[in-house]
Amino acid sequence: MATKKRPATSNNYSGSSSSGAGLVPWLGLAAIIILLDQVSKITISKAFAYAETLSVTSFFNLTLVYNKGAAFSFLATETGWQRYFFTAIGLIAAAYITYLMKRHAGQKLFCTALALIMGGALGNVIDRLLYGHVIDFLDFHYLEIYHFPAFNIADSAICIGAALFILDELRRVKK
Repeated sequence: MATKKRPATSNNYSGSSSSGAGLVPWLGLAAIIILLDQVSKITISKAFAYAETLSVTSFFNLTLVYNKGAAFSFLATETGWQRYFFTAIGLIAAAYITYLMKRHAGQKLFCTALALIMGGALGNVIDRLLYGHVIDFLDFHYLEIYHFPAFNIADSAICIGAALFILDELRRVKK
């Protein structure tokens, strides 16, 4: 696992440092994800009415929908407690990710993955705090028969970050 201690080398692969300078690029990447996510959600919210759809290609639509739950609308039909639960999880995850990025700032792929996950998580936390739900708008489908659940830039960043995290772990195991 990435938290396994490694001896420090001349290229500072361990990422350990007493200052937070090594953390700045990773927090910057997370901030860019949050910015892109929020700008896209504001743009879609102003351009579309709820549930309005614009067909872009034969397999992709833009549509404004809200998700009060988590991935794939998990717990979306609950009474409202899930808003605070998922907000707390997102904030706790961001704090832990910040700790991991500071500790391993020299591990580029690992920290890139974490920064994407953190940016996505905080992008969705902002929605939960401001609106009580997450704004989703990317709708991929197959012949109008099957629609993948709508998602957003934050969700995409989380998925890409998770894939990079797995890739990093697989590379680490091979060593």
